[in-house]
Amino acid sequence: QVQLVESGGGSVQAGGSLRLSCAASGRTFSSYAMGWFRQAPGKERDFVAAISWSAGITYYADSVKGRFTISRDNAKNTVYLQMNSLKSEDTAVYYCAAGSPVFGRRYAQANQYDYWGQGTQVTVSS
Repeated sequence: QVQLVESGGGSVQAGGSLRLSCAASGRTFSSYAMGWFRQAPGKERDFVAAISWSAGITYYADSVKGRFTISRDNAKNTVYLQMNSLKSEDTAVYYCAAGSPVFGRRYAQANQYDYWGQGTQVTVSS
């Protein structure tokens, strides 16, 4: 079992940056694909970014490509989401998630993940 705890959320003005962290417990963290999702009030939970267990493959939603970067440090059991050039539409609760490794899976859907964190609020003011 994997437990996930997000941190790094907060309030920032449009154009600013934030770095989210997700600390994982469990010895098998390095074997999981990791992802970030976000959910704005009244909306569904949307895919943001994913990274393979080896960090060799990353995927991004079109809305964040070129602005957000996902990375992981398996030695620290931590996955990161660097968010630059933030926009008001990036305001949401951000969740990290861990998914069991499946070859060829893009991990862009919430039902492909097994474990979820509690979320961290990101608010971008214009």
